[in-house]
Amino acid sequence: MGDPLRFRDDPAPDEPGVSLDAFLNQKDATSVLLEAGDDVRALLPELGRVRLVEIDFPRFRDGRGFSSASILREAGYTGEIRAIGDVLIDLVFFMRRCGFDSFEPDAPFHPGAVDAALSRYPDVYQSATDGRVPIWALRHPQFATE
Repeated sequence: MGDPLRFRDDPAPDEPGVSLDAFLNQKDATSVLLEAGDDVRALLPELGRVRLVEIDFPRFRDGRGFSSASILREAGYTGEIRAIGDVLIDLVFFMRRCGFDSFEPDAPFHPGAVDAALSRYPDVYQSATDGRVPIWALRHPQFATE
């Protein structure tokens, strides 16, 4: 693994993530690593001190990390959320919509593939944490409540 692919302007956190249990027991930790199966809601009371949340994808077909990122963003977390592990380029668009803003995949992404993945779908159909307006709301603004 090399440097993470980041979609943020702030300096990258340099502290490695510790397990959720260790994070909750170490009041000076600022980076946490969520493993598949960890309950991200246990982290919500501590969001004020979190700089980086690394969410591990042990297998690309394990989608629990998508929910974890969405829960964090919906709770108001503005720090970095990094997808690590078996992260596929085909999922980067959807991960960005859920709130991921950095990536550290097992196999590095080709830069052209990242650009293609992020621009493949000009419109979206559902609301998400990225703030993009769904196509139905653009077509029928009188029904949009946001």
